Amino acid sequence: MYRHLLLIFFLTLLENISGGKDLTSFALVGNPIGRARPCNGNDDIEAVFEGGLPPEEENKYSLNLYYNLPKYSRVHIQFDSEATVSLHNKSVARIDTIGGIFHISFFKDAGSLIMTVKGPNIGTVPYPTSIEANRVQLCEDPNVGFLDNILQGYKDTAHSSTAVKQTDCGRRKVLHTELIFNGQPTKPGDWPWHAAIYTLKYTSAEYICGGTLISKNFVLTAGHCVTINGVPVLPEIISVILGKYNLIGGDVATQERLVHQVIVHEEFYYRKLDNDIALLKLKTEAIYDDYVQPACLWNVDAIKRIPAGIVYGTVAGWGLNHTKQLSSALHQATLPKIGDQTCLKSNPNFFGRVLNERKFCAGYRNGTSACNGDSGGGFHVFVPDISGDTSANATGAYYVNGIVSLAVSRTDAKICDTSQYTLYTNVAAFTGWIDEHIRSL
Repeated sequence: MYRHLLLIFFLTLLENISGGKDLTSFALVGNPIGRARPCNGNDDIEAVFEGGLPPEEENKYSLNLYYNLPKYSRVHIQFDSEATVSLHNKSVARIDTIGGIFHISFFKDAGSLIMTVKGPNIGTVPYPTSIEANRVQLCEDPNVGFLDNILQGYKDTAHSSTAVKQTDCGRRKVLHTELIFNGQPTKPGDWPWHAAIYTLKYTSAEYICGGTLISKNFVLTAGHCVTINGVPVLPEIISVILGKYNLIGGDVATQERLVHQVIVHEEFYYRKLDNDIALLKLKTEAIYDDYVQPACLWNVDAIKRIPAGIVYGTVAGWGLNHTKQLSSALHQATLPKIGDQTCLKSNPNFFGRVLNERKFCAGYRNGTSACNGDSGGGFHVFVPDISGDTSANATGAYYVNGIVSLAVSRTDAKICDTSQYTLYTNVAAFTGWIDEHIRSL
């Protein structure tokens, strides 16, 4: 729906053009004007752009929201890549950005919102993946890539948005023939990027959280797993075990690594678990084998290749089971992402205080949920090698899209309420932060 661009060309052709004449005497009247729907199914949001621009100007367009926006309205927009956004009418609103999410606040009534969106590099176009106005999601089905097929750059061929397949992450090496509350059992090697994080005591080690191996040197986890009252713990008291399947002994091939550095997001706020993300730099590199592999880190190409519709992710962990005890073996549960509005309506008193643009809701309300002990583990989305492939034998890789962060507590016990949704740190909002720290250390 609305995936084909409507190009309107305004051309004036001069008569009697013949070979050998000075071509500078002929001209086109106006550039080709294109219109597209950035959000499938929403005719009130439009992208308008010009064709035939120089390469350094091709990656910009006008993003128009045809809504009445009264005074004090707030609009939040997230793009799939780095962007610069400029308001056309600065007399009615202000714009700011936090963590890659643009926040527009209106101090006067406005009949629409018109803005220019531009990418930082030639051939890189930022596409909106979320547009929220006054807590209403306006872009449930983003039409990512609507400009890709007309970008030309400095070459005489059009830019292709075909993603380069990653083959060195997110793929299991052990193939089988055949947090998790009421989750399904796994087998050794099913989740080779899942890490167990322990705190070291005088004579023992205590399991505290899960994590995700994203390179030979780094494990991604939740900020609250490695802080006390918001302050990072000393790396000397943290240990990471990779390739672990049984929580207590009996594993095929595990690798224990001490931690060199605990890196917690600078704006982590432990009271609401805002920016609940951390990196653990290992003292020695992980060795990749059948039971230890890295997950892929969420990126723009992954968004383009997942099938349209509801996004499902799988969480693995040793979280509380039906007996309210930590599971002895690694379990998994595949859960759907839930829209902000559905999440808020399910429990406005709780989610209204803690849900924001850097988190997302996922799960069911039937007892299948991430729970105590699953914190820090990844929400892993399967991304097929062939865009949109939904076949049973599709090949692809797992990308870490979220981090188990926060759940509603039961009123009668200090454990999660599995009839409620769970909040996850949105990894897509922190990819720049992750890259910055991995590259600088």
